[in-house]
Amino acid sequence: MSNIWPTILKEFSDVPDLAEATVIGLRLGMAALLGALIGLDRERRGKAAGLRTHTMVSLGAALFILVPLRSGMEIGDASRVLQGIITGMGFLGAGAIIKQSSHGGIKGLTTASSIWVAAAVGIAAGMGREATAVLGTLAALFILVVMARFERHIEPDESRTPPDGNGPPATGPRKPASARQGGDDGQDRDDGQS
Repeated sequence: MSNIWPTILKEFSDVPDLAEATVIGLRLGMAALLGALIGLDRERRGKAAGLRTHTMVSLGAALFILVPLRSGMEIGDASRVLQGIITGMGFLGAGAIIKQSSHGGIKGLTTASSIWVAAAVGIAAGMGREATAVLGTLAALFILVVMARFERHIEPDESRTPPDGNGPPATGPRKPASARQGGDDGQDRDDGQS
């Protein structure tokens, strides 16, 4: 019975001191925060994969890379961990696309790609590349927020193109931007380009 406490303490010895705990906490906290910022945009737009999903993806990716690096695994072996994370995010992103395509259109591509980016941000934070993680998050937010607004002004008017996509544009008045597919709300569109 007296061996129980030393055994339990030994199981928690992978964080030997306060400095190591601070590094781990900072990296995990940074990954969670940056993932949440990306997820906030998706949450605000009412997407199935929102704040919590992106936060968990980023945190999980950071943990997946942080553990092997902190346990002394060679970088070549850790690269296989990275490959696994990237593949896993592909499956998770595919689920976001499939779930939203029940009406026959393709939706969710932007959300799927934001999940993938959240994982990359988590990997960067987990590897101690916090500046890279912050810059990656800022780039993602620029794409999700600023480019979405710009994109609404340049998207083609599908009401003026024949259904088969061939031939000259249909004649008639042009629909206002808010009445066109995708509307004026920055949502993922059904045309497969988001």
